[in-house]
Amino acid sequence: MTKKRSNLLWLLGLVVLLALAGWTAWRFWPHRFVGTIIQSPQPAYDFELMSVNGPVRLSDFRGKWVLLFFGYTYCPDVCPTTLADLARVMDLLGPRAKDLQVIMISVDPERDTPERMAEYVSYFHPSFIGLTGTPEQIREVATQYGVYYYRHEGTPETGYLVDHSAFTVLINPEGYLKVIFPPTFGPEGITPEQMAEDLKYLISRE
Repeated sequence: MTKKRSNLLWLLGLVVLLALAGWTAWRFWPHRFVGTIIQSPQPAYDFELMSVNGPVRLSDFRGKWVLLFFGYTYCPDVCPTTLADLARVMDLLGPRAKDLQVIMISVDPERDTPERMAEYVSYFHPSFIGLTGTPEQIREVATQYGVYYYRHEGTPETGYLVDHSAFTVLINPEGYLKVIFPPTFGPEGITPEQMAEDLKYLISRE
């Protein structure tokens, strides 16, 4: 074997070794999550609420990752910002988006009918699902997920407003709570790009 050929084979071997090392590091190096990982996952509360197409249970989505957000259609800022960011996350996931379902649950059931919810979430992404129910049903589901909401007077133009928690819950395909994502707005908020990186990491390992 000539020295030139030997050097070439050595160089090719080095390239393969470096590529393998890079893949191994990517596969096993700990991912730095922007969301809060639930270290001892608990089964997510399996609610049943109403969509424009009839009753929907959380367990209907076994086999998919579910992003669960609580808000309302008359929300002036937090909800449209969050839903726009979640739509951006879907775009960033590319083909992996088929493994994810975004669900918005209303905290204003007096005004948010199933039809209004469906129309509202479809403005942001065609796959998003909006759910509502009776005040008692909403209160029970919100309590199970640690969601706070409080109705107060607004202006004659807005009507009453509802202060509410703005985090997003991620539920894994087996129906367990996996991650709590902080709000996607404000100086301390996470970006859609950061959330998408967490989701890509998790989805690729299922």
